[in-house]
Amino acid sequence: MKNCLILIAAVTFMISCVEENRPQTNTFLMKTTIQLEDEQIYIDLSKPLDISLAIQNNAGVGAWYIDQPQIKYVEVDGYVGNVKLGGSTNFNNVHFNPHSHGTHTECIGHITEEFHSVNDALDNTFFKAQLISVTPQELDGDLVINESVTTVLKSGIKAVVLRTLPNPESKKSKNYSNSNHPYVNAGLMLRFRESGIQHILIDLPSVDKEKDNGALLAHKEFWNYNGEQRLNATITELIYVPDHIKDGVYMMDLQVAPIENDAAPSRPILYEIL
Repeated sequence: MKNCLILIAAVTFMISCVEENRPQTNTFLMKTTIQLEDEQIYIDLSKPLDISLAIQNNAGVGAWYIDQPQIKYVEVDGYVGNVKLGGSTNFNNVHFNPHSHGTHTECIGHITEEFHSVNDALDNTFFKAQLISVTPQELDGDLVINESVTTVLKSGIKAVVLRTLPNPESKKSKNYSNSNHPYVNAGLMLRFRESGIQHILIDLPSVDKEKDNGALLAHKEFWNYNGEQRLNATITELIYVPDHIKDGVYMMDLQVAPIENDAAPSRPILYEIL
């Protein structure tokens, strides 16, 4: 763990539960102290801000020209994995693609011949993150997120969360196939890399143009594909950040499913800094 040290007891992590002055509800404020280099950060674990989109049966957000996820009960040797149909348990197979269905986090293994697992890319899951709302600008018939984003970038940030505007709730169930969705200018991804940003999160199916003949310029720039490759940098796509979550700096817990693959479903959680 390099930049973020989570205090455990007196050494790496300390959680204090402080009862709020609300005896009528008997609620507790779970205040956590995180030591981030030379800065102490306080967050409330009881108020997570989930910005992930779940994998759903034959529904939900999708992309890349494939069918929606399928969640179906198992039938084998007379056993039916459905309680409503007489089974003793609900026992489902889940068929999905992590790049196409729901929020997912990917590593450089997405574009390399060598296998790299996204689980190996995360030596720490807590980061100081900045949420930035951005309106993509028109360029040659496309909508592009450009370098102007860096004018509001704070120092000491390890993750950037990009919320594109407009931000309708229909994003949560949109099929992005053949939509020519907005994308991120490769120059901005270079600026992020040069600024020490390790993790990019966005509410689109890709940081790159939908159809770019395999160029993947934004991915390659961020991961420094043609140089000293960034094995500990990640890109998270198909998030959704509701409007009530305001732009600013948060602590983020990036939870990734333990699947040995270049990408896996993930659940980024934001916490307001107290």
